[in-house]
Amino acid sequence: MSGFKRFGAAAAMGTALLAGGAALRAQQEPGPIERAGVKLDEAGRSLRQGLERGFTKTKEVVRESYEATQARINDMSIEARVYGRLHWDKHLETSTFDITSEAQGIVTLRGLVPDEAAKKHAADLAAETVGVTRVVDQLAVRTETETIEADPRPKAARPAAPRVRVQPRTEAPATVPQD
Repeated sequence: MSGFKRFGAAAAMGTALLAGGAALRAQQEPGPIERAGVKLDEAGRSLRQGLERGFTKTKEVVRESYEATQARINDMSIEARVYGRLHWDKHLETSTFDITSEAQGIVTLRGLVPDEAAKKHAADLAAETVGVTRVVDQLAVRTETETIEADPRPKAARPAAPRVRVQPRTEAPATVPQD
């Protein structure tokens, strides 16, 4: 074998050894810097996922709270509309009302009205109000009261009311010695 061929064979073998050594080195465990980089990547992914879950949950809570607030404001405006219709109606001047509204336009009427016709009229007015879907009628009809005349006898003829006499306290209050 000539020197040139020997040199070529040795160079080919050296190249193969270097390539195999590089492949062997790539399969070895990563160093501390590589391990720290992997851990930082994992922590970053975990943090990102946690933040995304938190933002999603916060978004849902805010949306639900907004919808509940919007429904309550709508209910309050329904109460005001029903109150205005009942309060200013001439047939219901002597009536007293307590109006409450629940979700989805359900209105409850409580109070006193002079007669059955006024009770029906109040319930009809409430039912015809914009936004009201159902009326719960808990109105009561005033009953006639009997008037009792005062005693017509003069003051002198009335029996005297019994007098109560209070005795003044004769004992002195107990005192507590001070140190």
